[in-house]
Amino acid sequence: MGDPSPSSGTGGIGETLIESDRLHSRVAELGAEISADYAERDLVMVGVLKGALIFMADLMRELTVPCEIDLMAVSSYGSATDSSGVVRILKDLDTSVNGRDVLIVEDIVDSGLTLQYLLRNLKARDPASIEVCALLTKPERRRVETPIRYVGFEIPDRFAIGYGLDHAQRHRNLDYVAALEQDR
Repeated sequence: MGDPSPSSGTGGIGETLIESDRLHSRVAELGAEISADYAERDLVMVGVLKGALIFMADLMRELTVPCEIDLMAVSSYGSATDSSGVVRILKDLDTSVNGRDVLIVEDIVDSGLTLQYLLRNLKARDPASIEVCALLTKPERRRVETPIRYVGFEIPDRFAIGYGLDHAQRHRNLDYVAALEQDR
């Protein structure tokens, strides 16, 4: 399931936070809930790169409603383990969301600052509705309250890796969520 030894000076794979079976089961539940809520609507899923890519791909396969996808890339971490609070758009949407039902798909929400910025930015584009689906949340790290309609899991204040989440671009390929080993 992965090499537990550190590589290239990055932290290694520590304690498993969410096992693969539990993760995939919850993604299926979220897919069913979103499908029920968006029946007969014009859904655009906006994935936040790079971390949400695997989650969004699995989530899409669980949907029973048609949807369009688009991707945004934003940066607030760099290679650090704490958000700087300064958000930059590295890749914007290719699709207009004007008059559309938008579902932002995030890998993790901790401080809420990046999500707050994304919500403000996308609301200015006049969507019909805008909601958030986050695989993981860290409520104890929240600095601003942001509305998250669909939540996969609440996790403790640990630096999470795997299932799309990385540390210095490593460990995204794990099929489960773990804590970074050096995060103690």
